[in-house]
Amino acid sequence: MASNRILLINEEIQKELSSLLRTVKDPRVQDVMISITRVETTPDLRYTKVYVSFLQSEKADEAMKGLKSAAGYLRRQLGQNLQLRYAPQIVWALDDSITYGAKMLKLINSLEVKHDEESEQG
Repeated sequence: MASNRILLINEEIQKELSSLLRTVKDPRVQDVMISITRVETTPDLRYTKVYVSFLQSEKADEAMKGLKSAAGYLRRQLGQNLQLRYAPQIVWALDDSITYGAKMLKLINSLEVKHDEESEQG
């Protein structure tokens, strides 16, 4: 279980990266709606794993390449803005839980509800 300090740092990193993503000039990142769903930082603050989700899933591969390319810039800005002793190295991870949830909801909604006549009469 992460300490309260790490949880607070995770929240701050998530907020800061969300605003910094808008400043990235890479078209692979600019042209896609990116959501940071979760951030996990190691206790020594050396690494942070950032889970991202994309609205246009077909552009996810190119956007991930763009994020990896911009990681150095984002790390530097993160270190300056949060004033941490160490600017954590950013590791990007694709979070497809939103896409998976939407797919499951679509499947559930497509099911036909059948009523048993005997249970309705009884």
